Amino acid sequence: QVQVVESGGGLVQPGGSLRLSCAASGSIFGIYAMGWYRQALGKQRELVATFTSGSMTNYADSVKGRFTISRDNAKNTVFLQMDSLKPEDTAVYSCYADLYMNWGAPDRYWGQGTQVTVSS
Repeated sequence: QVQVVESGGGLVQPGGSLRLSCAASGSIFGIYAMGWYRQALGKQRELVATFTSGSMTNYADSVKGRFTISRDNAKNTVFLQMDSLKPEDTAVYSCYADLYMNWGAPDRYWGQGTQVTVSS
C-alpha cells in the first residue's frame, strides 16, 4: 500500500529555522505533485506550498520569502525549509502527494501530520 510519511517537526524559537521532509512509498507509477498544508488550532486548513512535476512552485502569501519547497525525485521526497519562523506559523503540517498509480488520473494521498511549534 502507499504510504506518505512526514518528519522534522518540533519546537523552535521565533526567528529560527526548521526543515520538514515528506516521503512517498509504495507501488507508485509516477508523481504529479507534492506539497504541504497546515492547520492551526481554531483555524481553517491552508495550502502552504506545492511542487509539481513541471518544476513549478506555489506558496501562500503568508510564507513567501521565508519558506522554500524542494524535492528529490529519486527518493520520492519533498522538503519544506522554514526560515524566519513566527509564532503564527505554529500548526500541524500535513504533506500530500498526488500520485499516478496506473495510467489514469492521479489520486491524492495524505501523511499523518507533524506538529510545528514556534515559541520562546
